[in-house]
Amino acid sequence: MKFSVRDSVKWSIFIAGVSFILACIFSVTSTTLLGGVSWGIGMCVVFMLILVGIFFDVMGLSAAAANETPFHAMASEKVHGARQAIGIVRNADRFSNFCNDVIGDICGVISGAAGALVVLKLLVSMNAENSVLTTVVSVVFAGIVSALTVGGKAMGKSFAIHYSTEIVLTIGKFFYLIEHHLGIRIFNAKKNKSSKNGKRGNKRAARSN
Repeated sequence: MKFSVRDSVKWSIFIAGVSFILACIFSVTSTTLLGGVSWGIGMCVVFMLILVGIFFDVMGLSAAAANETPFHAMASEKVHGARQAIGIVRNADRFSNFCNDVIGDICGVISGAAGALVVLKLLVSMNAENSVLTTVVSVVFAGIVSALTVGGKAMGKSFAIHYSTEIVLTIGKFFYLIEHHLGIRIFNAKKNKSSKNGKRGNKRAARSN
């Protein structure tokens, strides 16, 4: 895929807007969920946010690490999702940007904020008035959230690199279902014809000269 500064700027502006909207939705949803539940359920919500971030991180890295060649063989055999997988690999920069930088980072930020709210609920339930206890609980919980996030993403990265083809094909099959049942095409697997024609025209001109 040919790099274009103009397209890159357009995508950056678009993804910034999407990030803002999703961050607001995630923040409102998590705050609403945590507002009326106990600290135990709140911890489960935080862990779910961490898992979502890891899940999307794996998908984004798989797209960046996958090789396009195996999917062409699958597409020739009419394997469902292979053509969509080719589109994912050819647009790996945008796909990984959305998965890793948008969803992954938003989940990281929201899980941190949600974790602080859970700690507050825990301290209230414990009737903790000791500043030392408050500090210890806050630090320990923040450490647990950070350790799970970093450790989970580290394990997910290894999994994504070694099984990138299988993961991208699975995502491609999901996109195939969306495309065939809802008529929504996420990525186009076809190469830019104009660039091909331009190259052919240049070659013909060179030959004629």
